[in-house]
Amino acid sequence: MNRLESFITDFSYETRKDMKIDSKTLIQKLKEGKAQLIDIRFEEEYAAWHINPSINIPLNKLPNRMDEIDKTKIVVTACPHKDRAAIAMVYLRSHSIDAKYLTDGLTGMAENLRGDNAKAYIESLR
Repeated sequence: MNRLESFITDFSYETRKDMKIDSKTLIQKLKEGKAQLIDIRFEEEYAAWHINPSINIPLNKLPNRMDEIDKTKIVVTACPHKDRAAIAMVYLRSHSIDAKYLTDGLTGMAENLRGDNAKAYIESLR
């Protein structure tokens, strides 16, 4: 049985719950240094706007850039609408990486980082 088949056959209610993270929880994990944010969008999308401290690994390049994944942290995949992030999360989990996808997407995270929240977030990363 290959890794993807194992992931699917081992899938449970607990797996379903564990594979998700919302932006408020992610922001806290980033502040604590316990998460790595992977922006899974195409390079042009990332260049237009992105959230720090993310790294851009487009979904179609993920298999060749696995060495950039910090396996000591929770790896959170993100895109604006969750579709690519969910695919990336499954790929990473099938490689035994503690990965989650951002349930409210990058636009939800951006909404949580407005005004004073943005200032406090950036200061906490320093």
